[in-house]
Amino acid sequence: MGKYVLAYRGGTMGETPEEQQEAMTQWMNWFGSLAESVVDGGNPFGPGSRISPDGSVKSDATMELTGYSIIDASDMTDACKKAKGCPVLSGGGSIDVYEAMPIG
Repeated sequence: MGKYVLAYRGGTMGETPEEQQEAMTQWMNWFGSLAESVVDGGNPFGPGSRISPDGSVKSDATMELTGYSIIDASDMTDACKKAKGCPVLSGGGSIDVYEAMPIG
């Protein structure tokens, strides 16, 4: 088993409290379906900043990444299969899947 980072881009949580609650229910159901595969359910991201190689900092509320989760999977194919059930996809977002490479 390896660890895989799911980096979310876009997606919506809904405008009304009812839509937001439905979205949270979908997320919790998806996490439940993954069971022990969930290493870190993650969090959504707020506004961010970007640091350039020259050390300059640019505050940018329109950063592309909107959140993350970390899961266990047997390989990249398995990680992508597990990610396909994520509610961010039904909210119009996409997911970048990265293997977290062990060091040492």
